[in-house]
Amino acid sequence: MSKLGKLPVSIPAGVTITVGDGVVTVKGPKGELKQNFSKDVKVEVKDNELVVTPTSESKNANAAHGLYRNLIHNMVTGVTTGFSKTLVITGVGYRAEVKGKELVMNLGYSSDFIAIIPEGLTVTADAQGKVTIAGIDKQKVGEFSAQIRKLRKPEPYKGKGIRYETEVIRRKVGKTGVK
Repeated sequence: MSKLGKLPVSIPAGVTITVGDGVVTVKGPKGELKQNFSKDVKVEVKDNELVVTPTSESKNANAAHGLYRNLIHNMVTGVTTGFSKTLVITGVGYRAEVKGKELVMNLGYSSDFIAIIPEGLTVTADAQGKVTIAGIDKQKVGEFSAQIRKLRKPEPYKGKGIRYETEVIRRKVGKTGVK
């Protein structure tokens, strides 16, 4: 049985959770999220807490137990505070700007990259090369930021590229030219 799955999800004020036929809906001040869940777990709301319990002792039920508890916890956090990731663009001439529903980036190639911002996400870019991606769905925020980072991964010699703000790049020493 999952250690995380045993913990109940506390429901803060202003958040309503409805459990339907295989679907959990979480509504809060920032929006609404839905999540399907398998028949291997049972989801119940009791006394301002949501409890996820496995229906059997099978391997699939135990795996789904912690998974769905964490997914629902992320939904509650998303509709109350939201999630955000910050990317840092480093390099001479590298820049990004938001134009309407598009993120336009110059990353040292002959043409610009244009990324269409998905629904439910807000993207801001400043002059210092920081791009902030925010939204209520943790999976969408993480996936979009990973796609942006993949366009120009940071390289270890000069540190140029796109990296997460908390990421540390191990720098390598280049050639010295001494024989």
